[in-house]
Amino acid sequence: MKTRLAAFMMAVLFMASIPTLAHAAQKKDVLADTAAVVLEGFKASRSDSLGLEWAGIGLARSGYDVPEELYARYHANVAAYTKACEGVFSDRIYSDYSRVILSLTATGGDPRNVGGYDLLVMLGDFERVMWQGVNGAALALLALDSADYIIPENPNAQTQADRHMYINEILSRQLNDGGFSLRGGTSEAAKKQTADPDITAMVLQALVKYKHLPQVQTAIDKALTCLSVTQDENGGFTSWNLTASETVSQVITALCGLGIPLDDARFVKNGNSLLDNLMTYHIEGEGFKHLAADTKMNRIATDQALYCLVALQRMNDGKPWLYDMSDAIVLTVQTPTDVAGLPGKHPDVRVIPVKPAGATFTDIAGHPNSASIEALAARGIISGRGGGIFAPDDTMTRAELATIVVNGLGLPAKAEAIFADVPMGEWYTGTVGAAYGYGIINGTSETTFTPMGILTRAEAAAMMTNAAKLCGMNTAISTDEARNVLAQFGDYMTTPAWARSPLAFAYREGILSDAAFDIFPLEKITRAEVADMLFRMLDAAQLL
Repeated sequence: MKTRLAAFMMAVLFMASIPTLAHAAQKKDVLADTAAVVLEGFKASRSDSLGLEWAGIGLARSGYDVPEELYARYHANVAAYTKACEGVFSDRIYSDYSRVILSLTATGGDPRNVGGYDLLVMLGDFERVMWQGVNGAALALLALDSADYIIPENPNAQTQADRHMYINEILSRQLNDGGFSLRGGTSEAAKKQTADPDITAMVLQALVKYKHLPQVQTAIDKALTCLSVTQDENGGFTSWNLTASETVSQVITALCGLGIPLDDARFVKNGNSLLDNLMTYHIEGEGFKHLAADTKMNRIATDQALYCLVALQRMNDGKPWLYDMSDAIVLTVQTPTDVAGLPGKHPDVRVIPVKPAGATFTDIAGHPNSASIEALAARGIISGRGGGIFAPDDTMTRAELATIVVNGLGLPAKAEAIFADVPMGEWYTGTVGAAYGYGIINGTSETTFTPMGILTRAEAAAMMTNAAKLCGMNTAISTDEARNVLAQFGDYMTTPAWARSPLAFAYREGILSDAAFDIFPLEKITRAEVADMLFRMLDAAQLL
């Protein structure tokens, strides 16, 4: 009888464990599925700007198989961006520095030497870090504690920061309901604000390392109670009037850092756990949605879902938590010095990074070439006519084209007296000299360049083809191939003989769109059309 009873109890326990085991297996499958999606985005991006940090953290901390070369190239891209910005990502949003520090640390980089700049110095400026509110302090602590970094002295700081200053500032801003909001808690009136669960979760993550301090543990307990109270019956949260997956991801990450299992009764509502809620946003094979009503994945939501699942896996496996990077990967490959471009490009050709505050124009909304214009303007390659106007349908001069191509390829200016009509001291002197010296443009005679001459489509195609060759593209095209490419256009026979090869190359490589019925080789080309050609060429040359 006792044997049968024992067997029955074991069977009951086994059956009860099946959903848990299945859920754990499902979680691991979703983690791998999400990592694969994030990795594809990480591979596809060639931009040497910011934006891949959360993806890098999730991938590197997951143990997912990622080629080390991708991390090394990411480091090189960030270094190039940092150099271009002269070490200043932003004057106000200092969380950018914290985010990059975390990502570099996770992926085997060194934030103390990024293109010759020590990013940790920026976190020594207390006022600037706190300008962003309590979130600035939280991210700064996470970044500093990820590898027990020492805060360097910031010579420009009004108040030199240390860790205790950030901790005390966070604790002083706890609201009366136990949670935190971005800028709440700075006065007695502000302490009556309602907590934001997203910010509360971020603060809890930052306090993980300091929970041994009694005052910190007290604050953590109050914040956990606040989150439990505000969790809805579906297991999720509302932040900034939106019920989004990212908030759930942040709360899961915080609980994992504190070692709190997701089946803790405080965080299971109506039978729904945080993980149950997060899974409602998952799209198999695509990633995670931002809102439940969305039909497509959202990159930020997917990146955050990945690292929260990684935090959960690491807790379950007994590994250091997400932001304790004492076990961060160590790269065995060197960071490439040439971060992008084709193998045969000229060594002086370089990638131009997106600038922190690129130009915008009021007269390109709805224009078919607006995306190309904005992409080049964001990198400082092209400029407008002043007053926020680009004038997309205006014509372009030979001097203007020489300037934007030289800017687009990152070539050094050469202010030389080459042409009689290009005097020293003009705004285009150095760029015309560079374009001529690198073989991008020719003169209109042996002694003249005609800088204010208006460009035709054929001339623009010839100059762009020369630039493409400098970028390592194969511009060779036979007479027969050129004829075959151009014969589809109704006005093929009107093209000058000298222009047929470059026009054919431009159409073959997609630098010129073949959607139109005619080439119009001798018509004046517009500023928008030139911007589109340059953007397409740089993209084909892997320089964007």
